[in-house]
Amino acid sequence: SGNIWLLVDTSKLTLEVKKGEETVETFKNIAIGKSGAGFKEFRGDEITPLGTFKIGWVNRKSHYYRFYGFDYPSRENVEKALADGLVSVKVYDSIVKAHDQDKVPPQNTPLGGQIGIHGLGRGDIKIHKMMNWTQGCIALTNDQIDRLDRWIKKGTVVKVK
Repeated sequence: SGNIWLLVDTSKLTLEVKKGEETVETFKNIAIGKSGAGFKEFRGDEITPLGTFKIGWVNRKSHYYRFYGFDYPSRENVEKALADGLVSVKVYDSIVKAHDQDKVPPQNTPLGGQIGIHGLGRGDIKIHKMMNWTQGCIALTNDQIDRLDRWIKKGTVVKVK
């Protein structure tokens, strides 16, 4: 899975596995945050953040079946947040330092954390098919996550648009 990356389209509610520019698999009917997608301003806003992220960690025993955590907040997220007065210079510095060291940034900042791609776990598939229900993550069914798992690993690039 050398040049594999993921493209999440929050308006079409699809996740594409890409190899270069070629789409090798498409997952439809994904769910995003209850408040849609955009600039995530604070923990609990239920917004799925837009931008380019990397998978920072993988949890195969998650409450949501499997969880692929993003290196959110990204540099772009925290630069805008600093300019908008949403985070302190100290928080900004800690996030930038983590990215400089290719580490997962702090997950407990005012911008929130624990954003990623996950399954349903024991969640209700009917609700998943009817509405966007997450707190800011991207959710797939457990079957979709099983199919996605072969393509995704720590370091995989994810573009959320």
